[in-house]
Amino acid sequence: MAKKDEWASARIEEDDRLYELYGKPLEEEYSGKFVAIGPDGQTILGDDDAEILQQAIEKFGSGTFAFTRVGDRTLGRWLALLA
Repeated sequence: MAKKDEWASARIEEDDRLYELYGKPLEEEYSGKFVAIGPDGQTILGDDDAEILQQAIEKFGSGTFAFTRVGDRTLGRWLALLA
């Protein structure tokens, strides 16, 4: 269980870093949309969470990107804790 907790904490920290750098600038124009942010800052935006997740997995690989709703980072944190 400790390794899972460590992974979740590290994932949340990385997701926060990616969001601050690449997601926060999207808030004014894209608030409420879903966003996946790859490790290099590439983003995928849209209204359908399942579609954005599928595209992100195909493009970035599973577990290697931040996923949340622009303007609401709680979603990504819950997903990391459930993994």
